[in-house]
Amino acid sequence: MEGLAMLVREHIKADPFSGAVYVFRAKRADRVKLIFWDGTEEGVFRWPKIEDGVMRLSAAELSALLEGLDWRRVHAARETVVPTQAG
Repeated sequence: MEGLAMLVREHIKADPFSGAVYVFRAKRADRVKLIFWDGTEEGVFRWPKIEDGVMRLSAAELSALLEGLDWRRVHAARETVVPTQAG
């Protein structure tokens, strides 16, 4: 992570501790690395189980993970049934 933080500082001329998410793509374009500073030293991510060598998260779950929230509490929106007539 220190190497990526150095790239942010020296090549992008940005602060790697600003709270922004920096995304790095591999040369072969088959992998990405993200660095993000949430301002804490002892922060811990709760990672999903690895199944078949893959961790699966929805966009909302990833967003919660990056915010330091428990991604397991993120659920798909429920459809609300609106009554067509009273009574």
